[in-house]
Amino acid sequence: MINISSNFEGGNIKLIEIAENNIQLHINDDHNSAEKQWFYFQASQVKNLNCKFDITNALDVSYPEAWPTCTIVYSYDRKHWQRLATHYDEHTLSFSLKPEHDIVYFSLFPPYSYQRHLDLITRAIIQDNCQLVACGQSIYNRPIELLQIGDNAANKKNIWVIARQHPAETMAEWFAEGMLETLLNSKSKDACNILEQATIYIVPNMNPDGSILGNLRTNGAGVDLNRSWLRLDPSKEPESHFVFKQMEKIGVDLFLDIHGDEDIPYTFFAGTEGIKGYSKQLAHLDKNFREILSQITPDFSQENGYEPSTPDTVDMGIATNRVAQRFNCLSLTLEMPFTDNKYQPDSELGWSTDRSKRLAENIIKSLNIIVPELNHSS
Repeated sequence: MINISSNFEGGNIKLIEIAENNIQLHINDDHNSAEKQWFYFQASQVKNLNCKFDITNALDVSYPEAWPTCTIVYSYDRKHWQRLATHYDEHTLSFSLKPEHDIVYFSLFPPYSYQRHLDLITRAIIQDNCQLVACGQSIYNRPIELLQIGDNAANKKNIWVIARQHPAETMAEWFAEGMLETLLNSKSKDACNILEQATIYIVPNMNPDGSILGNLRTNGAGVDLNRSWLRLDPSKEPESHFVFKQMEKIGVDLFLDIHGDEDIPYTFFAGTEGIKGYSKQLAHLDKNFREILSQITPDFSQENGYEPSTPDTVDMGIATNRVAQRFNCLSLTLEMPFTDNKYQPDSELGWSTDRSKRLAENIIKSLNIIVPELNHSS
């Protein structure tokens, strides 16, 4: 008999009904929030069965506009993930598979487990040029690790990278893993060069509670962290409160906030052109960084996926806007696709964990070129 389960870390699905090999499902809301879109579940006792899965509340999710072009992923070992086509009829998201093994996992994008996160932190801090410079706490008292790569000499620029404010955007932590692996590789010329110019501060997972709960966008209190940076209430969003206080203590010369977009099928930056005091210098740095990165990798597009914000519409609760205005620095949101890069398609894997990690390597190459132009905040 077919069994469906999401009773594990990061899991999210509700079984509605199984009629022969047709499985009807619902995506659950985020904990303490009505946001929803992420799913991750296991189907067992399905070997050689022609299984059809219908997510019947697909219209009610946070971004139903993403479904018509959606591909999801499946895996038998939770290490190797393959793409699977879907069909959307304006109400139900459907996909079918005849599994080769008794157990198969389905997800919106390859998960990044908390165990892998802990291993990543451990591998990083045993390296000579990495230290745990500070550690905050989430709503559920899980650590928010702030890693410092390189020494903090007074003449060096301060570069900040945070990932996974939105827990379902797991490509962001795959990116953080790629960045740490490159920066901590003593044989990497790009890493050696950037660490001569800058100190890198990285928070690989801003939202461990949401990651473990299987949330789409929110933390353990049901707060969207990337709308909290103006308010910064430590009782509701201790994660962003902690990081911003550390920024004020250390200084910020460049800030990158790493995300994924459910709908837009390419990788792009979103800028801070709508903030008060946005200068010609910041506009120049933004334009130059985009041009440099697009020349280094075809996986990055200079095309802006979002409409540029204006002073009357800008949301100062968004991390990049708040940081740009507070520190008068280049501040960008990096968005990666859940599905594929339409300009560099991969029919088998789509946008993948490896591509997320390679993009981080290319960001480091780009930083080597742009960092000398940055203002120094300290």
